Amino acid sequence: MFIFHFFSKIKRKRGKKYYIQGFSQVDIEPHEVFLDSLAKEKEEEIGCFSNKLEVVLPQKGIRIMFVLVFLVFFLFLFRVFQLQVLGYQKYKTLAEANKFISSSLDSFRGVVYDAKGKQLVSNKLTFDLVLNKDKFFSLDKKERDEILKKVSMIINKDIEDLEKRINSAKENDILILENLDRQRLIILESKINEFPGFWIKENLVRYYPEAAIFSHILGYTSLITKEELKNNSEIYSPFDYVGRAGLEKEYEEFLRKEPGEMKIERDAQGNVVSKEVIVSPRPGKSLVLWLNADLQKIAEQSLEKYLKKSGTDKGVVIALDPNTGGVLSLVSIPGYDNNLFSKGADKKALEELLLDKEKKYPFLNRAIAGLYPTGSVIKPLIAAAALEEEIISPYKKLYCEDKIIIPNKYNPDKYTIKRDWAFHGWTDMRKAIAESSDVYFYTIGGGYKDQEGLGPTKIKKYLQLFGWGEKTGIDLPGEKKGLIPSPQWKKKVKGVFWWDGDTYNLSIGQGDVLATPIQVAASFVPIANGGILYQPRIVKEIVDEKKNIIKEFKPEVIRKDFINPQNLEIVKEGMRWAVTGENSPLASAKILSDLPVPVAAKTGTAETIKEGYFDNWVVVLAPYDKPEIVLLVMMEKIKGLREAVLPVAKEILQWYFGNK
Repeated sequence: MFIFHFFSKIKRKRGKKYYIQGFSQVDIEPHEVFLDSLAKEKEEEIGCFSNKLEVVLPQKGIRIMFVLVFLVFFLFLFRVFQLQVLGYQKYKTLAEANKFISSSLDSFRGVVYDAKGKQLVSNKLTFDLVLNKDKFFSLDKKERDEILKKVSMIINKDIEDLEKRINSAKENDILILENLDRQRLIILESKINEFPGFWIKENLVRYYPEAAIFSHILGYTSLITKEELKNNSEIYSPFDYVGRAGLEKEYEEFLRKEPGEMKIERDAQGNVVSKEVIVSPRPGKSLVLWLNADLQKIAEQSLEKYLKKSGTDKGVVIALDPNTGGVLSLVSIPGYDNNLFSKGADKKALEELLLDKEKKYPFLNRAIAGLYPTGSVIKPLIAAAALEEEIISPYKKLYCEDKIIIPNKYNPDKYTIKRDWAFHGWTDMRKAIAESSDVYFYTIGGGYKDQEGLGPTKIKKYLQLFGWGEKTGIDLPGEKKGLIPSPQWKKKVKGVFWWDGDTYNLSIGQGDVLATPIQVAASFVPIANGGILYQPRIVKEIVDEKKNIIKEFKPEVIRKDFINPQNLEIVKEGMRWAVTGENSPLASAKILSDLPVPVAAKTGTAETIKEGYFDNWVVVLAPYDKPEIVLLVMMEKIKGLREAVLPVAKEILQWYFGNK
């Protein structure tokens, strides 16, 4: 208020000199004279006199101004308090997040080795072009358009399709182009800093050097689904591949990699200042198999060759170690190229594979999921059951013509004829196995005249003891359990009664009985080793990246001591006669008599729904005295009654024991 009072004391004098009360004479500036002139004019206009250049502000206005200043100052202080005290932790966290970012560190998926250490699957390095939407859309539209134009030219993609893909994507990181070729990769790596939001991601994808041969064992991997990622986000990234079949699926928990984490520090301009590994990435564990890769290849090649000669294209080979249950070989034809599911594979070839126009069903692992009538390979098990139940002596001879006439107990004028494939004459158990006499097994299975039979209930009991009608538990996904028919099953499922003819059919592996090749192969293991039924197993050990054993799978016994070893030895002798022809002129497997080691065998031929076509089987135990391999060969739908599988078994065993 001092300045208002000061100007009110000014007295006007002549000229340009002014005197102020209480002060000496002072000079007045030109603009002050001008203001004085304006004041005088205003005085004359309103008709009053005033010697004041300015007037005192109203007290109310001053108070309002003071309140406003106070409010502004208070709001400013409150905001500072809010940011620095109340929001300290929040904004500290945001600042740290802006300063530090985390980056996932990739590792590689575990691999697979055969029993001799040969690697059956590997990881191949590929590169993908990926776009981060958040970073990309932080740019203005003009800059985005320019970047997309350049990128589309490099990767040879239509810019409109590229924009559509980016705009429609829900995820933040978008896969733009996978499996970059060398030329594009070099160009993009040299220019990637010019394309904010774009980055190149390294990937390790599966490569199967001998794809079709091992496809049903190894399986394949494919990109993780959104649902899988949602449930396992701490383990997988959106770009990870997971197991879909075979060992890749069965052992996903062990094979999958464990990602690491890197902490990256940036300055205010976003430049990287430092990098620190917080969590080290860990590769997946690897599998060591019981499998002999060389045996697998020989088995596949031999089966393929004789399938073509026999005019068919579907078959199975299984080799088991009868002392452990280890799977030495498992072939299912047709197979498929599991590399077609890897990044950058031939999409047209994959489409043709999936369409399967010829209905070959290449994805069906016939060894564990194919269901077949077994034919005469069931007979050694029926013989063991009959001996165990003591319904017949192994030395008792039955007269086996080429047919059996079964009277109808309700109507004597009616009867059923069950035919045999040949006339066998007087036949004991060993000869019946060697010559595969249907009449003999009709008799001990269903009973005939004065000879008691097992009947359907006991047959089912013993088949189950040998592992039929249930899964073996092999460590591969998709195994089927098969079917052992019974009177109760037939009544429930088909709505009709069980007849004696059903028992006779069951006794020789015909009718409704169905088994998988792995069940049949595993059921001969107790005959080979004297009474122990093992669970078949593909994987022997799980090892780390340095091949240190993490987990070892000991042979797992499903059942033992359920059959007298002496009875099994008699059955085994009958199988030996099938090869040597001893006391068995119609022995079924003489072709195997000149192998490097003595063997025992049982063949089987099962009728199919296609008239005139048969499923052809053989199971071989070798060497005979102390078996170390149980070999099964099966071919689907062979025209006519031919033992097409025997040459396959012979060729495989010649190689196996010749090389040993």
